[in-house]
Parts: sequence; C-alpha cells; structure tokens
Amino acid sequence: MAISTGDFDFIRKLVLERSAIVLEPGKEYLVESRMLPLLHKEGLESIEILVGKLRGGTKNGLADLVVDALTTNETSFFRDIKPFEALKGHIIPDIIEKNKTTRELTIWCGASSSGQEPFTIAMILRNDFPQLLNWKINFISSDISREMLQRCRAGKYSQLEVNRGLPAMLLVKFFERVGTDWKVKDDLLKMIQFREINLAEPFPVLPKVDVLFLRNVLIYFDVEMKRSVLGKIKRVLKPEGYLFLGAAETTMNIDASFERLPLPQSGCYQLKG
Repeated sequence: MAISTGDFDFIRKLVLERSAIVLEPGKEYLVESRMLPLLHKEGLESIEILVGKLRGGTKNGLADLVVDALTTNETSFFRDIKPFEALKGHIIPDIIEKNKTTRELTIWCGASSSGQEPFTIAMILRNDFPQLLNWKINFISSDISREMLQRCRAGKYSQLEVNRGLPAMLLVKFFERVGTDWKVKDDLLKMIQFREINLAEPFPVLPKVDVLFLRNVLIYFDVEMKRSVLGKIKRVLKPEGYLFLGAAETTMNIDASFERLPLPQSGCYQLKG
C-alpha cells in the first residue's frame, strides 16, 4: 500500500493547515502505517481512495480523523520518569511555598494524547501532597484530537496499558476494575478538565499557569511555529512558572525568556521573572 507522491503531499498540506505539524519528506511510511487502521475502520481500500474522498469533501469529519491519526503520539504512565521525579521532588514543593497564601495551583497539560500523562500528574498530587487537598487546583488537559479527549474523559485503560509504567500500588489506589480493563476512579477523573485546544491557533482564555507540560510537541513544528507557541506560553505562564518539554526539545535559540533548570533529564524550564 505505497502512497503516491501526490497523495502524500495532499495529506502533508492538510495536516500542516489543521495542526501546524510538519510531515517531512521521507515520512511516507508513517502516513501509510497510521492510515491503515483508518482505512479498515472506514471500509476504504486504499489511501488513493481516501484522498479522493478528502478532495471531494464527500465524507464529513474524515479530515479530522486523518489529522487525529497523524497527530496522536505514543504515551504511557510515568513515561520518561525524570520529569515526574523533578515535579515531585522540586517543582510542586516550590509552588506550595510560593502559593501558600493563595492556596491555589494551576497545571496545564498541553498534549493529553490518551490521558496517561495528566493522570500521572494527578496521581502524584493526590498521593504525595496531601496538603493540597485543601487547595483550589485548576487542572486543564488539552489536545487537538477529539477522539483522544473522549478517551481521556472515559479514563479507561487496558491491562497492557496499565502494565506500562504504572506502579501496582497506584493502580489499586486510583483505578477500579471494569471487566478486563481498568478505569480511573471518579475522584481523580474529576480533578481534570479536558478541553480541545489547537496550540497553533490563539489560545482560549486560561488562568495563569504554574506548571505547563508540553512534551514531545514542539519537535513537530517548524522554527517559526515553535517561536509562536512559546510566545503564547509566555503570556499564560506565571512569572517564574515552569515548562516541561521533551528530551529532544529546547527553547535555546528560539526564545531567551526561558531558563533550563539543572534537573537532570527533566526537560524543565523556568520563565524568567
């Protein structure tokens, strides 16, 4: 099921226009592998037929499904453990001290995917910081994919998914068994407000944020879009607020307003005050 150059270019342009994500030449294999489940789901025989329907606009919502398939990233609970160790050992204690008068904490996960990252953060807050039970916690988790947001709101994961990185103690404490799956308990689920936000577009009105997780997102943008997104982040972060990026991402040579913190392998930056 090799994709033609014309079909690849059409899909590249569609994804760029809708999400600002750049699919470089040479990523044909990615498009082919990500489209295969969608073709089966929609009963289509080839990418050529899929692109024909996209060009003709004959199937409502098909373009959204294509963008969803190409912008959803692999994730797991406590993925790349170091950022969560930094959050638990340094960042949250610092914010608790700074905000002890207001007793308010605002966290934003800018790329929910299927929800493992925001639920990991919520478990850390509930399990390791009992003093926050009396605080007002604003926890926003967003994604461009409506399908992924539906998964997040359902909070249901397979045995395989919970086996990847989730300690048994936390599984028992924060999940309940539903058939062969595991569901996030309501107490944790209700902590988080899941919202559809396209980072390439103007941000909606948001509260000032203490901590923003935006891991493995900027890597898919060109330099100008990275600069634009970081500029919008500056306006929503509190002075000296924290930004977590992926291991392969940096603000260096893009925006000098952020300082990388000496927390090994955490990808943690702080907005200069």
